[in-house]
Amino acid sequence: MRKYNSSIKTAFLSEAGNQLKNNDYFGFVELDKYACYVIADGITDMREAAGAKTAISAVIDAFQKEPGISKRKIKGYLKAANKELLQGKSYEKQKASITVVISNYEKFRYAYAGNTRLRLYCDGRCILATTDMSLSQDMVEAGQLMEDKIARHEERNNLFCYLGKEHFKPFISKKIKLCNGDIITLYTRGIWENVDEGELADVFAEAGNDPMEECDKVEDLLLSRQPENLDNYTFAAIYIEKIYTDPNRKKRIQKAVTISITIVVIAAVIGLVVYLWNKDRRQKRAEMEQYFANMEQYIEDNNFLRAKEECSKALEQAKKLKDKETQEKYNAYFMCLEAVINADDFYNAGDYTSAKDAYVKAGARVRYADNAGLPYIEEKLLRINEYEQVYDFIELGDNLFAHDNYTQAEEKYMEAKTKAASIYFDEGKQQALDALEKLYEEWSAVKEEEEKQKKEQEQLNEEQAAKLAAEQAAAAELVRQGEEAFSQGDYDGANVFYLIALEKYAALEDTAQIEFLNMKIAALKEKQEEIAERMKDAKALEDLARQLEEQKDYAQAKIHYQYAKAIYLEIGKDNKADEVQGKIDLLDAKEAQEEKEKQKEKEEQEEKEKKEQEEKEKQEQEEKEKKEQEEKEKQEQEEKEKQEQEEASKKAEDNEGNDKQ
Repeated sequence: MRKYNSSIKTAFLSEAGNQLKNNDYFGFVELDKYACYVIADGITDMREAAGAKTAISAVIDAFQKEPGISKRKIKGYLKAANKELLQGKSYEKQKASITVVISNYEKFRYAYAGNTRLRLYCDGRCILATTDMSLSQDMVEAGQLMEDKIARHEERNNLFCYLGKEHFKPFISKKIKLCNGDIITLYTRGIWENVDEGELADVFAEAGNDPMEECDKVEDLLLSRQPENLDNYTFAAIYIEKIYTDPNRKKRIQKAVTISITIVVIAAVIGLVVYLWNKDRRQKRAEMEQYFANMEQYIEDNNFLRAKEECSKALEQAKKLKDKETQEKYNAYFMCLEAVINADDFYNAGDYTSAKDAYVKAGARVRYADNAGLPYIEEKLLRINEYEQVYDFIELGDNLFAHDNYTQAEEKYMEAKTKAASIYFDEGKQQALDALEKLYEEWSAVKEEEEKQKKEQEQLNEEQAAKLAAEQAAAAELVRQGEEAFSQGDYDGANVFYLIALEKYAALEDTAQIEFLNMKIAALKEKQEEIAERMKDAKALEDLARQLEEQKDYAQAKIHYQYAKAIYLEIGKDNKADEVQGKIDLLDAKEAQEEKEKQKEKEEQEEKEKKEQEEKEKQEQEEKEKKEQEEKEKQEQEEKEKQEQEEASKKAEDNEGNDKQ
């Protein structure tokens, strides 16, 4: 009848914001004796993640199977949700922040893990608020960050407790009495990242009777900010209009008075026993508290061994007193002290890597022990980081040393030595000095060896240079001989010289000379092809001359032989030219013989002609003499006749003169 004799109004809103999918969820169920309210915020970048929904379903299912308000049951609800998320089938592990409120309509208890938030308002004032389980919240508690800066701090979502974690330890509150008019609000980070707590307090300072109206006001505040990247947001308001009042309370009081009177006598009897028992308990509690105070003092003095002893004594007294809550508290301190002592053992043994991990784990434990020893742990971690810097310098120097980079290795060792000296780290300083000593020892030997190798290399270089020069000279001489053979027309010889020189330059990897000789050989090949063509021409001329010689046309044959000889001389075939010259000489001999025979025939002919001429001349002389004789005789005859005529004429004249006379 509790539910029906109380009045609770619940309203909520849940939106995706600027995201494509809403991974926030809110759910509640109100049974006859108990009510359960759950809000969850999925921790993932996946669009279709169902971590929050799965968690809420698991909590409500567990609650409905076994409703109750005890810490054990609430812890069981959360463990069931955590198990569901750990066993979920997804390629990305499901995680979520969660806050659970369980009420019996008179009181309530809440539990949470992560950074979903709960606020309890009474008469418009916030009288209860949860704190995030994040690194940002730790920084606020350590005085390193202002509380109003959490909403934008980069570590606000760096959680040390959340659903989906193997070692899950949520916070579970004690029972809190409800009053008529109380308001419980639950909301996710989409709200508190954009709306500060003061504005929320203003909304509920003048809250009406409709929870949905206040939810809308909160949403209006959120949207009025117009954030660029608005995440999923969920806000729930639970109005406690009337709590449950037990109708048998007065009767029970009257009965209790009667019983009390009866019991007074008994109480008086056992009072002494109780007094003595309480006195003993007070004494034990006083001792327990003294042990605990001693422990705190030892922690302040960084004497964790003695602090552990005192804590152990205090824990023993708490067990005798059967004070479970105190036992849990002291046990948290005891585990924290053990973690610090374990880290100190590693630290004192020089195992700084293990010590660092142990101090980090101890730092995680101190959250459950009121941050006891946290400054000591932070100081040790800072010191280890500085030690690691020294060892990093030495390790880097060792790596450079191993790669024979002595100069830079020396720089790193010197940096390690300087850093170690500045933080009074004698062990690191000594290691750096030892490393430097080893470096200088090997470096000196290396320098001597390098100097020796340098001299040997110089000598080897000189020998190689001399050998190279000799090989280059030999190759150059072969090229010169090839050029000489080429100039003399010995192209085959030149080709041989060029090929041998090419092999030598190939061995020397002289690409310029190789290219030059390849050009020479190519040109020589063209020349040889040209000579082959000219040889064909000369051979053809020889064959034609031979045919003319056979035809005894020695003049034309000689001309063709001379043409062939000229070609052979042109292409440098002196032996062939000499051979052709022999043929020409032989042809000259034949021609001279024929000329001699012709001359003899000519002389014989001339002698014959001369004799014939002489005979002819003799005949002509005889004829001439005969003719002259005849002419003389004729002349004499004519003169005789003329004389006779003259004598006849003179005689006639004489006769005529005589006649005249």
